[in-house]
Amino acid sequence: MAASTHRGVPLAQSTHEPVYSELRTTILRMGALAEAILDKAARSVRERDARLAAEVNADDLEIDRLDIDVDEGVLRALALRAPVAEDLRTVFAIKTMATDLERIGDLARNIACSARRLAERPDTSEAARLEPLEEAARQLLRRALDAFRDHDASAAQQVIEGDDQVDALQDQIVRDQIARIEANPSHAAQSVDVILIAESLERVADHATNIAEDVILVAEARNVKHAGKLDTPA
Repeated sequence: MAASTHRGVPLAQSTHEPVYSELRTTILRMGALAEAILDKAARSVRERDARLAAEVNADDLEIDRLDIDVDEGVLRALALRAPVAEDLRTVFAIKTMATDLERIGDLARNIACSARRLAERPDTSEAARLEPLEEAARQLLRRALDAFRDHDASAAQQVIEGDDQVDALQDQIVRDQIARIEANPSHAAQSVDVILIAESLERVADHATNIAEDVILVAEARNVKHAGKLDTPA
């Protein structure tokens, strides 16, 4: 049977393929859809396209359907295969990844809602400030999914380290927009939506980081969640 692919690249093989191949294929399909819906929401902001933004809600339904498919697949794997060791970690990680990807779909819907409002108001060109943050968040999501596909803990660690850049970009946008509101209150509504979009993009990066942490758990049996806080003396 031909190996499954993500964006045309063969998936790394599990020790029990094809037992878990369906789950892996479903989560990577879900990841590809999350990337696509996020890109569409971001384009609706850049292009001030309310019709494109309206499509995001319908697109998100497919992510929700795949989320349910993952739930059912995880239950089947646990009930019928009794996975242990790395296979058990993989099943657990896929379940938590599905939650993160479903929430990315919700965040894309939030971005699209702001895009529709921005399209109805005078263009202040402030949305252009979002582009570096958008690109950084999308890259982290893509790299996290690739790390899962490739079973690459080192690549996953790089995703975790890249989250600080996204946080810094979001903080700068918020500061700039607050200053703009104070200087030009007539454009406050547009600036508020720019802030909301920036916050949603930062949350996308957080979910990508969660996925990367799951990759490390699967590949190295290390739980690195909250490592920065827990390793710091009180």
